[in-house]
Amino acid sequence: MDSLQEILFSLRQNKLRTALTAFGVFWGILMLILLLGAGRGMQNAFAEGWSNDVSDSIWIFPSTTSVPYLGLPIGRQIALTDSDMVAVRQQIPGVGYLSSENPLGSFINSDISVTYGPKSGSFGVLGVADQYFNIKEKVRFDDGRRLNRLDQDDNRKVVVIGTRVSERLFTTHAEAMGKEILINGISFKVIGLFYDKGNQGRMSERLYMPVSAFKKSFGGGQEVALITVRPKPGVDGIKLEEDILALLKQRHKIAPDDVRAIEVSNKAREAEDINAMFTGLNMFIWLVGIGTLLAGIVGVSNIMIITVKERTREIGIRKALGANPASIVWSLLFESVLVTSVAGYGGLVLGVGILEGVAALLTSLKIELPFFQQPEIDLSIAISALVLLILAGVLAGLMPALRAARIMPVEAMKAE
Repeated sequence: MDSLQEILFSLRQNKLRTALTAFGVFWGILMLILLLGAGRGMQNAFAEGWSNDVSDSIWIFPSTTSVPYLGLPIGRQIALTDSDMVAVRQQIPGVGYLSSENPLGSFINSDISVTYGPKSGSFGVLGVADQYFNIKEKVRFDDGRRLNRLDQDDNRKVVVIGTRVSERLFTTHAEAMGKEILINGISFKVIGLFYDKGNQGRMSERLYMPVSAFKKSFGGGQEVALITVRPKPGVDGIKLEEDILALLKQRHKIAPDDVRAIEVSNKAREAEDINAMFTGLNMFIWLVGIGTLLAGIVGVSNIMIITVKERTREIGIRKALGANPASIVWSLLFESVLVTSVAGYGGLVLGVGILEGVAALLTSLKIELPFFQQPEIDLSIAISALVLLILAGVLAGLMPALRAARIMPVEAMKAE
């Protein structure tokens, strides 16, 4: 307590200097916490809005050949079929879920007239296989049920509709369940209501039906517009993509080096790229934050050097009265650690408070920003930053303290 009272007395004697030094440390840790929290907010928003598909799904689209092969010309249109799906299921052991997607119209212009009584609208209509919503498992169903295997096997004329479709055709969402709607003049029964946040909610402007009923009602033969796959747990999605592409290229006589004939969107590969991007962003944030923090620590070190110079005579007297070097070093280190710890803790608490306040405000106002969502910081990272700051405070005061411990009493008494 005597040491603490002595340090507090010394700090009070130089209030402005102490305040400015503490502010440098306070500002450094505050900026580090806010930058890390903002970076996490960007990452959360990107992860939330980047895709509504699971991170290991694979989407395979047919296109046109760009390399001649086996006497076949460039520009040949590739068409995937139901038999391709059977081959993938039977010959690729790592496939967990497998489905197809077939738009009524085209993916570019697939808005189809849908009516219920006097109300109507144009929406995307797609036929999908029964495992489709096992792959798009993030799609939220607010009422009713998903499509299942029996719907496909029995060619049931049933459909699940997005919330925006329901809002256009019905007064309430509950009213939609069990109703018969007309799609291009053909009647289908509504059995489910979903919300798909993909593409800023526009994916909720869709209707999905069993692919069997789709083809029976609207045609399409054996062709499928795209194939989507989800690997079994533990299976490498990138290796699975390579295996599927090799099989499909073999079946459709496509050159192995033709990268345009069949296009693939592999969420696992995209997730790797995104994680690498945010790892680099976090490293940059830590670099900037620690640089700001070091500026405050350098200020602490400079102040400690000035403090040792001002207290040279006092240190000499203490050594002449029998004080050992360790007690002098400890006294000065304690002062450095006290300033950095108190200022750093204040910056840490304020930074976390600001992040929590912003997150609570966004939640209460129901604001969904596409680039910033739920800013936060891990407790372990916050504690690590504070520990790092305290260690920096120790290092900042160590050299001046060791210098003070080496001062000879006679030389100290002669100091100005």
